[in-house]
Amino acid sequence: MRDISPRHSGTAVPPAAQLTSWGVLVAISLCHMVNDVMQSMLAAIYPLLQVEFSLSYTQIGIMTFAFQVTASLLQPLIGMATDRHPQPRSLPFGMMSTLTGVVLLAFAQRYEMLLAGAMLIGIGSAVFHPESSRVARLASGGRFGTAQSLFQLGGNGGQAMGPLLAAFIVVPLGRPAVAWFAVAAALGAAILWQVGSWAEERRRASAATADRSLRLPRKVVIRAIAVLAVLVFTKNIYSASMTSYFTFFTIDKFGLSTQGAQIMLFLFLAGMAGGVMLGGVIGDRVGPLTVIWVSILGVLPLTLALPHVGLVPTGILAVLIGLILASAFPAIVVFAQELVPGRTGMIAGLFFGFSFGMGGIAAAALGVLADARGLGTVFLICSVLPVLGLLTVLLPRGSARRR
Repeated sequence: MRDISPRHSGTAVPPAAQLTSWGVLVAISLCHMVNDVMQSMLAAIYPLLQVEFSLSYTQIGIMTFAFQVTASLLQPLIGMATDRHPQPRSLPFGMMSTLTGVVLLAFAQRYEMLLAGAMLIGIGSAVFHPESSRVARLASGGRFGTAQSLFQLGGNGGQAMGPLLAAFIVVPLGRPAVAWFAVAAALGAAILWQVGSWAEERRRASAATADRSLRLPRKVVIRAIAVLAVLVFTKNIYSASMTSYFTFFTIDKFGLSTQGAQIMLFLFLAGMAGGVMLGGVIGDRVGPLTVIWVSILGVLPLTLALPHVGLVPTGILAVLIGLILASAFPAIVVFAQELVPGRTGMIAGLFFGFSFGMGGIAAAALGVLADARGLGTVFLICSVLPVLGLLTVLLPRGSARRR
């Protein structure tokens, strides 16, 4: 039996979109990088904020919750709304919300202002992801996995850069230096205005062509989307534990400095950046289901080993876990888009938003657990999360097609 994937589903590519628009894909990927640099910056400066504002792990978890749940609540709603009425020209306004949040983080005087800044960054993410994911698919020329990978590569690259920028700019110069990154957000907004104009023209040119992607029975689709949501949810819990607490874990276990701990976080995020690119490209060749299975079976022994090894093996495992874990992200998104054709915004909202936000709730809960039992317990619990990936066996394969 064949898995359902773009190369097997019989998807008809609109004539107006047969050529891959690499310039647009690169532009939207760069803007994704800017967007996620700001998000990653938030987590990367947690040690700085903890000292300056005397924050507990619970308060840090609540900040992650404020950012991720704001994005989570809005992204599915925005995605469903833009499926009915696409708004590619809304993209720069999302970036401006992120810009405002970054400025608040730079000059906040109270914890409540930090929460407001985190929420504004979340709103910016909610506006950006559904419509930009649609633009990436529109510009793909039928290379859906590759386009999704390039789009997500920008985001993962931005997440990887955040800790380095924090380590070598914000830590030496102080928290107000965060405001300099607002310049990048302003440039991103200008680029997104141009991308939005292109997407509006392309959308109108291809609007008359019906999407003939694979159709499956409603019950099969609902079950598959639920399984994919669980997969993304568990991966986001693990990612949230790493981005929020891995720096503290390495400081506590190995006595690293703040800069050294941020470099360790960079290793994990850099691995994710590489994995997200490989996942989509390989998925276009072998099918997304195969990539999902390899990611699940490959990452579990590594996550189980991470809490028990020394400093150098921890760095190596951080890279490998990020690489293998992230390879499934573009494959999952493309798989879901094939299940519900024409609902690109809803899928982006669900998988970039809702599941990501559920990871934020988990981050807050893990913060409470870390205060009560220590960070070692948190990472022991998270190490077994990839076991839930075995639910992939419930995903449909080619024989489930509805004629």
